[in-house]
Amino acid sequence: MNLSRIDLNLLVYLDTLLRVKNVTRAAEQLGITQPALSNGLRRLRDLFRDPLLVRTSEGMTPTERALELQPQVREILAAVEQAVLPVADFNAADSQRVFRIMASDYAEATLLAPLLAELRELAADICLDVLTPSDVSFQDLEQGKVDMAINRFDRLPQTFHQASLWHDGFSCLFSPDNPIADDFSLDAYLSAAHIWVSKTGVGAGRGMSRRDGQRMGWVDEALAEMGMTRRIRVFTRHYQVAALLATQPDLVATLPTELARLHQRDHGLCLRKPPFMIIPIELQMAWSPLLQHDAGHIWLRRLIVATARRVSGG
Repeated sequence: MNLSRIDLNLLVYLDTLLRVKNVTRAAEQLGITQPALSNGLRRLRDLFRDPLLVRTSEGMTPTERALELQPQVREILAAVEQAVLPVADFNAADSQRVFRIMASDYAEATLLAPLLAELRELAADICLDVLTPSDVSFQDLEQGKVDMAINRFDRLPQTFHQASLWHDGFSCLFSPDNPIADDFSLDAYLSAAHIWVSKTGVGAGRGMSRRDGQRMGWVDEALAEMGMTRRIRVFTRHYQVAALLATQPDLVATLPTELARLHQRDHGLCLRKPPFMIIPIELQMAWSPLLQHDAGHIWLRRLIVATARRVSGG
């Protein structure tokens, strides 16, 4: 292929079309007319010898070739963007930048408080706008509308950059008045009333029932492998709520250990190792390739990683 045939604008068009999946809205974002973008799509199809986007009952659907191209195109554009932007250092001490961070309540409780302590010393005028997972979509993150997401993810789009912050095991949290405090065995655990916390991902959640709740989440998946279930009294989407409910004399919360330790100290609760094996979770940080080379973003990412290591002892 003759590289002189490739117009960089065509890659910009393709990147936008694959994110928006609508010619009219993509043209509006690009600030061009719809006929101009349609002509650009025709040239892209000719260049790659593939339809790229096919009209279906669900709208414009990317082909397999288009999905293969998407992360490559995003990387190319990010590299070009970095090459043409003026080099600028980030002065954290003088910055008044607002960083938007999507974080689960687990990440908020365990990581953001020590992170704010670091910012107080290093960059007192930087502000954090903390969003919940239900406030944010992967598209928001990919487009750089949100600086980063800190959570546990089952999957992430290939275009995202990511870093592992720590791995955390599980601990059981309950009141000293709970009858199982004197005999914390597997049988006692299964006979107790439990608080179930959802896997928190991205996007709006759904309602739960006793039937499907028994086999969802790290704790119940571990029990299911042993052919066992626990008796769930409360379903919640928030680790913090589960920890507070564990102060009740008949409820048990099985939570990531870093969070459980915080509430054990604050409320004088019992903290015990689960009487069965649960696979540890991984706390991750993810961000858009659009922000990969941003100096301020790099500074904050490094600070978050360093803070996470101190918190987890890693």
